Amino acid sequence: MEIDRTKIGLVYGSDTGATEEITHAIVQKCEFWEIDVQAVSKIDTSYFEQYDFIILGLSTWYDGDLQSDWEDFFEDFKTVDFTNKIIAIFGLGDQFGYDDYFIDGVGMLAEFVLKNGGRIIGHWPSEDYDFSASKASVDQDTFYGLALDEDNESHASEERINRWTKQLHT
Repeated sequence: MEIDRTKIGLVYGSDTGATEEITHAIVQKCEFWEIDVQAVSKIDTSYFEQYDFIILGLSTWYDGDLQSDWEDFFEDFKTVDFTNKIIAIFGLGDQFGYDDYFIDGVGMLAEFVLKNGGRIIGHWPSEDYDFSASKASVDQDTFYGLALDEDNESHASEERINRWTKQLHT
C-alpha cells in the first residue's frame, strides 16, 4: 500500500499554550505539506482514518501524566487502528523538574501506535538531555519522537524543530 506523505493530520493537546505554539512552529517548517491541524479535544477516532501520515503532539505533566485533553481522549486513542500509517510524535517536558518522567507522554502514545499496527518515524537522540528516566525511550540513546524542554531549553527548540522536520521529510 502506498502511503500519502503529502497530506498530513496533526493532532495536539495544550493546556498552557506552549504545545500549541510548537505545533504552529512545526507547521511553518513543513510548508511543503498540506497539514490539517486539530486539537485533540475537537476530534474523535474517525479523524485518524483520513490520513496515512499523522503527527501527534503533547506535553507531559507532573509525574508522567498526559496533557489533560489527551488524558480525556486516551481510552479512545487506545482503540485506533494504525495499520499502514506513519506516525511522528513530539513532546514537551521538563528534564530537570521531572527528570524521572521526561516526555513520558510520547512513550504512552507510542505504545499504542505500535501495538495497533503503526510505524513510528522521527526518532530523536537523547544525548543532549539531562534526565533520569522516560517512557519515551526506545533505548538508552533514542526517544520515539522529538523532545522539547520549553522550561529549560527554549533556546534550542527552533534548531531541534528544523532538524526534526527535515528528518520527517526525507
